[in-house]
Amino acid sequence: MSATSDFYLARAEDCARSADGAMLENVRDRFRRSEAAWRSMADRLLLTEEMRSQKRDAVATAALDGLL
Repeated sequence: MSATSDFYLARAEDCARSADGAMLENVRDRFRRSEAAWRSMADRLLLTEEMRSQKRDAVATAALDGLL
């Protein structure tokens, strides 16, 4: 199974809602840390996807240039 940025962002939102509903400070803090971790993973994955897309575009452009 491949993780997606949507999955990571959904988990972050779940943690945010749980933190908002937590009565204990340490539980709220744990959910906030988890939310930050999920958002960080989503950000890294989005950056990786963007870099891969740029590389694919560059390879395709180079291939087309070689045909012209």
